Amino acid sequence: MFYDHQSIEKKWQKFWEENQTYKTDNTTDKPKFYVLDMFPYPSGAGLHVGHPLGYIASDIYARYKRHQGFNVLHPIGYDSFGLPAEQYAIQTGQHPAVTTEENITRYEQQMRKIGFSFDWSREVRTSDSSYYKWTQWIFIQLFDSWYNISTDKAEPISNLIQHFENYGTQNLSAVQNDQLNFTSEEWKNASELDQQDILLNYRLAYRAETTVNWCPGLGTVLANDEVKEGKSERGGYPVFQKKMMQWSMRITAYSERLLQGLNNLDWPQPLKDAQQYWIGKSQGAQVTFDVLTPTLSNGEGAKSIQNEKPRFLTGGDNSKILLQHAKSMRKDSTAAEEILWQALRNRNLGDKFRRQHLIEDYIVDFVCLEKKLVIEVDGEYHNIEEQKEADDLRTQYLEFFGFNIIRFSNFEVEEQIESVLEKIKLKLESQSNSLSSGEGRGEDNSKVVAEKISVFTTRPDTIFGATFMVLAPENPLVKSLTIEGQKEEVENYIEQTSKKTERDRMADVKNVSGAFTGSYALNPFTSQKMPIYISDYVLMGYGTGAVMAVPAHDDRDHRFAKKFSLPIVNVIENDQDIQEESFDSKDSVCVNSEFLNGLKYDDAKTLIISEIEKKNIGHGTTNYRQRDAIFSRQRYWGEPVPVYYKEGMPYTLPISALPLELPEVEKYLPTEDGDPPLGNAKTFGWDEANQKVVSTDLINNETVFHLELSTMPGWAGSSWYFLRYMDPNNEGVFTDKNLSDYWGQVDLYIGGSEHATGHLLYSRFWNMFMKDRGYISHEEPFKKLINQGMILGMSAYVFRIEGTNQYVSKSLAKDYQVQKIHVDVSLLKGGTDELDTDAFKSWRSEYADAEFIFESGKSSLSSEEGWGEEKYITEREVEKMSKSKYNVVNPDDICDEFGADCLRLYEMFLGPLEQSKPWNTQGLSGVYGFLKKFYNLYFNGDDFEVSEEEPTKEEFKILHTLINKVVTDIDHFSFNTSVSQFMIAVNELQKIKSNKREILEPLAVIVSPYAPHIAEELWNKLGHTESIEFASFPVFEEKYLVENEIEYPVSFNGKMRFKLRLAAELSVPEIQSIILEDNRTKEQLQGNNPKKVIIVPKKIINIVF
Repeated sequence: MFYDHQSIEKKWQKFWEENQTYKTDNTTDKPKFYVLDMFPYPSGAGLHVGHPLGYIASDIYARYKRHQGFNVLHPIGYDSFGLPAEQYAIQTGQHPAVTTEENITRYEQQMRKIGFSFDWSREVRTSDSSYYKWTQWIFIQLFDSWYNISTDKAEPISNLIQHFENYGTQNLSAVQNDQLNFTSEEWKNASELDQQDILLNYRLAYRAETTVNWCPGLGTVLANDEVKEGKSERGGYPVFQKKMMQWSMRITAYSERLLQGLNNLDWPQPLKDAQQYWIGKSQGAQVTFDVLTPTLSNGEGAKSIQNEKPRFLTGGDNSKILLQHAKSMRKDSTAAEEILWQALRNRNLGDKFRRQHLIEDYIVDFVCLEKKLVIEVDGEYHNIEEQKEADDLRTQYLEFFGFNIIRFSNFEVEEQIESVLEKIKLKLESQSNSLSSGEGRGEDNSKVVAEKISVFTTRPDTIFGATFMVLAPENPLVKSLTIEGQKEEVENYIEQTSKKTERDRMADVKNVSGAFTGSYALNPFTSQKMPIYISDYVLMGYGTGAVMAVPAHDDRDHRFAKKFSLPIVNVIENDQDIQEESFDSKDSVCVNSEFLNGLKYDDAKTLIISEIEKKNIGHGTTNYRQRDAIFSRQRYWGEPVPVYYKEGMPYTLPISALPLELPEVEKYLPTEDGDPPLGNAKTFGWDEANQKVVSTDLINNETVFHLELSTMPGWAGSSWYFLRYMDPNNEGVFTDKNLSDYWGQVDLYIGGSEHATGHLLYSRFWNMFMKDRGYISHEEPFKKLINQGMILGMSAYVFRIEGTNQYVSKSLAKDYQVQKIHVDVSLLKGGTDELDTDAFKSWRSEYADAEFIFESGKSSLSSEEGWGEEKYITEREVEKMSKSKYNVVNPDDICDEFGADCLRLYEMFLGPLEQSKPWNTQGLSGVYGFLKKFYNLYFNGDDFEVSEEEPTKEEFKILHTLINKVVTDIDHFSFNTSVSQFMIAVNELQKIKSNKREILEPLAVIVSPYAPHIAEELWNKLGHTESIEFASFPVFEEKYLVENEIEYPVSFNGKMRFKLRLAAELSVPEIQSIILEDNRTKEQLQGNNPKKVIIVPKKIINIVF
């Protein structure tokens, strides 16, 4: 019977869609099983044959579990926000939503054509406002939460506020940016602005200055995995390190839970190792080093005037009274003060200012705490002599605490505001290079640096060998520690480093570079000066952004010391030349380390930490490499952040206002002022009173405010989509709790290993957070995870003779100077290596006049008769499947020619799921032949013919051998060996011409997860009206594999002479009696008596004579 795969597959795809065969029921007594593929991004190129590999594997497993009686959730959706659509919009002006819709339509057509059993009714798209409404809701929950270390979970911010009301920061154990200290009275007396500023220090979604990967060419911040070798993965634009105010997610609060949770996950070990390394837990000590100045002699310390970092509350003894007075002053500000405040607020000059702010026992008009700059606006009475003296005293007092003061009159502010602002800008810039917080002047007017450098080290036992210090170039201390003579060198080095990503810096382990700041630190145990350098091998994000360098026992420190001729002091016993090579060991003992001498690592570490704590210069601690996740992107096509700004402070929109929808913009580039693309929107202001989005023209910062112009990163929507699939159409909650309790974890998650430290970490973080807040009940989102391998393309090359338009065939290329050029694999004849030369000439204009030298050596210009039959053979090479290599194979073409079932079987047949393997279209014909054989088992000629007879033992044995193998293979995800067993079984059944219903009916069910279309067709022809999808999977019965007879090879003196079939249950004496009476045995013995008869039951018989 002709196997018409096209009509069969169209028929059943239509049936499945019309009958919603794979729609999942939420109300059932069946046990659940949740199978999920990693969220696809709908690119414009559509699917190639490499993409469906993981989808086919998950689909086989989902179908198998349905056959086993499970209620299977197997949904699909699209991670539809992203840079590619936005870049296309910038180039063409077409709205990203239009491009995305077209791409999704194409994806869905392709996936339906392959026959996936997705519940299409649950489809979600991250770019739909009905979906990102809940992404925004989750953001608000994170903003309104803090992490309580005591309870080891996230809690509502209202709990934290209550703690502040009752106790201030006393007994507070919270994850925070800066260690704050204040009383309940100070909290109560703080302004609304200051209270909100304090809360930002604890929120799980917070705003802070962060070093980011800034890509000017794309106008946005990029994640580490979007940057390759210093350039954007999309477009290849240069990427720089830059400090920006960004939204961040406090994933570091969950570092330990994320680490410990890996122990309970059935994930590939390399993936777990990658997350473990990324989190980077290490135990050691935090140690603080005093900084010396170039003018101080060896061993002298620093005199500290005021070494406290400026905090949010800087009041003195009378703060309770003065804070109330400051509040009233804000309400009754002068006209000049109001004009200047409108110019300074919202970081309009690039730095944050506070107004009527308390510093010790003075209320200043305006202050930038970060730059320690105070601005005073003086009325006429400041010209009175008595007031002048008071102002001078006030100025001296503030300068004593490290502040610089700049004064303006009311007239200057009201009439010359531009000049005033210019002076403030210049002062801010000069403040960056002047004495930083904590600096002052000594009695001899020499510069006294009260800075201290804090480092985290896993080897505090080697502190006696610390001979210099290295800071990350982006460390805020660098500016204050760099002396005038080193300023140019340091600034050049910082600029050079900004062009490297953190990944580049971590990967470059061989090269060392740096610059000397001119300052020195003091080793607290050796009292030796330690020069302070900057170098790109130190990262700001790990530890404190500074290291104590122990060159004798760290490879990079050693190379750095050699490069800059710095001292190398051995403090671990060893026999090698420490001046030439570093030595690192935890098994040796300490030397040259005073009270640590002779101690091994553990004892030395314990003792030195104790001494560090006694000196009050540090403490033992645990550190994590992982840092908080940057959550802002300066682009259009992403989820709007539901935040507006009052007096520079972020406030979230009310839940009732969600979704905050993406506004329309005329162009998708940043604004002329450098704001993100949302700054181009004309309707994107927040009317607080009426709680709605209004025209930006109405923004007055009193009732209508600026909305956040950044959008969320690509990972936001994909960090919780697995939860939305459980209840995709619920408009009241993101997922009904009863349904999330029923579906629980994803039981099987399949996707690429490239998401190890991105999507998979963020999803685990958000899932843990949602559990903490009581919205779901399970800690981890994905129970079992499999990383599928890659299907590689088989590229084709032609050889062009250099300087000519001649192309020489593969075997002759060695005789010429040639260039290898990729050609489209579609130009090959019938999947072979032979190039269709006419098609090649028509492919692109530059090849229109191509000349060919064929395998035979004849030229295409030859006038000899018959040259047109010559062959041009290409070279083939296995590479990643890519459009740029012209080796992409479209699954649509395969489905048309061979069928979707053939594609599915072939992709599984190629090799183990987790391994990468090359695609070869020629291999499809073998699988297609198998499908034709399988189909024709059910036919006699053109007639469907299935017998109702009882199957033979041999037929049952073939069937149950297959069942046993397939069940074992699917349970172990060894899909390739199942396909091999299908072929063996069908060949055996064909040989004995089996057509029994009891054999062929279960056979269709066994094959159906792999080849569902052909199985549905045969199931229907067998007389079933319902889909095969819900038929029970055949049960393996071992009795059918038990042999009744054994065929024994009979050997004489080790040489096999004949075979003998005997009943399997015979004992050894019975077998011996039968074999010795056999005439063939007597013939072999020729009258000799056997010396020994060796019988291995069910195996062999050997007679020795």
